[in-house]
Amino acid sequence: MPPASSSAASDSSRPAPSGLWRDADFRRLWLGQTASQLGEHASLVVLPLLAVLTLDATAGELGVLRAVGQAPILLLALLAGAWVDRWRTRTTMVLTDAGRALALGAVALACLFGRLGLPGLLVFAFAVGALSVFFDVAYQASLVRLVARDQLLRGNSALEGSRSAAQIGGPALGGALVSLLSAPIAVATGALFFALSFLSIRRIHRAEAVAERPEHPPRVRHRIHEGLRFVVRDTVLRAVCLASAVFQFSFAATMTVYLLFLPRELHLQGTVVGLALAAAGPGALLGSVLAARLPGRFGHGPVLVCAAALSDGVFLCVPALHGSSAVTVPVLLVVGFVFGFGGQLVNVTIMAVRQAVTPAGMQGRAAATITFAGMGLTPLGSLSGGFLVGEWGLRTGLLVAATGMMLSPVVMALSPLARLGRELPAPRGGPAGG
Repeated sequence: MPPASSSAASDSSRPAPSGLWRDADFRRLWLGQTASQLGEHASLVVLPLLAVLTLDATAGELGVLRAVGQAPILLLALLAGAWVDRWRTRTTMVLTDAGRALALGAVALACLFGRLGLPGLLVFAFAVGALSVFFDVAYQASLVRLVARDQLLRGNSALEGSRSAAQIGGPALGGALVSLLSAPIAVATGALFFALSFLSIRRIHRAEAVAERPEHPPRVRHRIHEGLRFVVRDTVLRAVCLASAVFQFSFAATMTVYLLFLPRELHLQGTVVGLALAAAGPGALLGSVLAARLPGRFGHGPVLVCAAALSDGVFLCVPALHGSSAVTVPVLLVVGFVFGFGGQLVNVTIMAVRQAVTPAGMQGRAAATITFAGMGLTPLGSLSGGFLVGEWGLRTGLLVAATGMMLSPVVMALSPLARLGRELPAPRGGPAGG
């Protein structure tokens, strides 16, 4: 596998500010990212529903399934960052797309022939999660190598908009296919979307601005340590890590309970569960559009704190729901919309801030370190969600988990993030190379 092009690929190879959407490589990245996220969000609903509805998984088993799928974040994120900073992001994304398509295709075949059990599903969930870690780190670093610095907010807004479209279509499609057709078709749909992403991203041709590889490159352990040290020493990035860790742990616990609460406490069908989850998509789409404008008007810090408080706080309404689906479903749709809107404002703004303060040669490792610190706690959060249900039941467990999500905006409000103004912060110093 050849290394990526060297740093000789300068900003002159990037699209002009006015030509972001006219650039063919950016469009290919956007299309591939959209397809990949659609496959991922469909799978996030299909695999748990497959376990609950087909394999009759218990609350504890569902928590284990989600934890296994999320464990690669903790195990592999830092390694992924060191890898991405030395190789073309295109290569990493193409290989991981192919791997996820093959893994989900194997799940579909095993389910079709009646050979799928919970242990096998756990293996495939881990494989898909491991490949997703490398893809996510690579795509976060790829934008910085494709567009100019003053296009980061617009570029992130476009990519996060594609993720919003995936949030609209993925869960609804996955839930509908599981309920109306068959589990193999639902799983195979995710494989097809990963294949489409593979075909789009492999057509990106622009040379990437990656640091020259030294004659005696440092060990992977040393590169990982550089990334950790850079993030820990930067007050803004350190606050991002802490806020992300608190949110992701609590959100993982909340979603484990939520996926049980909707069908078993509110007695909703799989299609309606998918619709409730998909409601975050339209809100996220609106949030991604406004994220390109609101930070420049009100300041990055105020937007982060207010959006996080809004999106996390709205889940506190869910444990109070009772009654018929005619009452509960509209409320769930509003909750999902508000959560998607505020969460997307946070995602786009945080990503732009992180990319702005990080030197080019550290982008992969900074993204991976933050992913490790935040998403690395999600397996424990998922297990905690199953524990809460076992100890206190669905309704109380959901209330406790949702309350924990509110700690994230509190951390932001007490950190340097809250003081960020209308302009993106300048890049910090850091080791450039790999």
